[in-house]
Amino acid sequence: MGRLGCSIGGNLDDSKFSKPMPWIGVYVAAASVAYSIAMAADACRGFHNRKYWFPSKYFSLNATSLTLIAVAVKLSVDLNTSMPHRQDQLAKLSSAVLICTVMGNSMPSIGTMVKNKIFMNIIALGILVITLVVNSCIQLATGAIYVFWKEHVFIMFLMLLLLVILSFSALTVPTTKHYFELKYRKKHELALKECSDGISQCVAKKLEDDLKRYWMMAHTCCPQFVMGHSVTCTASGSFCLLGAATLTEAMLRSYLMPWSFNFCTGDSDYKWSTILVLVTQTIAVGVGTTALASRWFIAINFRCPKRGNKSYKDEFKVEGYWIQRLVEMKECLLAVKIYVRRYRKLAHDIKYQVLDFCIKMQTGIVLMSKLV
Repeated sequence: MGRLGCSIGGNLDDSKFSKPMPWIGVYVAAASVAYSIAMAADACRGFHNRKYWFPSKYFSLNATSLTLIAVAVKLSVDLNTSMPHRQDQLAKLSSAVLICTVMGNSMPSIGTMVKNKIFMNIIALGILVITLVVNSCIQLATGAIYVFWKEHVFIMFLMLLLLVILSFSALTVPTTKHYFELKYRKKHELALKECSDGISQCVAKKLEDDLKRYWMMAHTCCPQFVMGHSVTCTASGSFCLLGAATLTEAMLRSYLMPWSFNFCTGDSDYKWSTILVLVTQTIAVGVGTTALASRWFIAINFRCPKRGNKSYKDEFKVEGYWIQRLVEMKECLLAVKIYVRRYRKLAHDIKYQVLDFCIKMQTGIVLMSKLV
């Protein structure tokens, strides 16, 4: 008998390496279920309270959610595990669609974060998304993903697009917070003045008016309300809906038109757990997309009746607060002192070029979101 971990001949015994894989699949499915519950809770809360921007109370972008999504997309980043069957390939696609749904649902939550937390969470999410995209490209090249390649390419495009939208939307949070703090103070002073003027009113009527006034003041200045009603946030719902439709198309085509595919034979190391992962992640995508699609449709219905009273020039005007932060960064001096004049000028030129590009990209994102 060989040593522990070695065969009789002294070679590494890898016969038991794949035995825990089905339980890893169960772990992935459990993370997907946790996402489903959190997104369903926020969706039900939004519908129940008629907050159709669906504020994030149970599901937000933080260390816990980022860790869960890293677990949930494990199948998509698995480079060398054999996954030959239909459900195996669909599970890889569903993991990629899930991260799109996660980004769309977590967008309102960045409105309540401080600047440092926004930066750290966006960087962490960006690393995760880029890792997933790179690994998917490697699998497409090596043949680990051998079907649904068009769907994978489209989902990767949506993933990167949503990451860019989320990142540039986060830039506006400090500016909008400052703007709405000033607006809140003005409304608060106005409300106090109107309350003091109504001394002769009936107490019940006065209390009702005060409650309505403060409710409106609180909700219109709520950071999640502002972020949830922004054009980028509502447009992200349409992109997530496209991702969910892509997953639905792939599933229907694979089950209703099996003759159009040539799936490989063999067994996956994940065995039966891939079906569990596929089911739970499909449910998570469906639950998350419900709130996102509702937010988008409600925004369209809200804007369409008013569009007739506005010219298209006014409709596609980019408000100043979208690029104000980038303009301020462009006008600021470099944080690092460079004493050599030539290098200092070069650093300033690079900074101006980069920020000009970011301003143009931000403008393009806002215009595209308004068009959607």
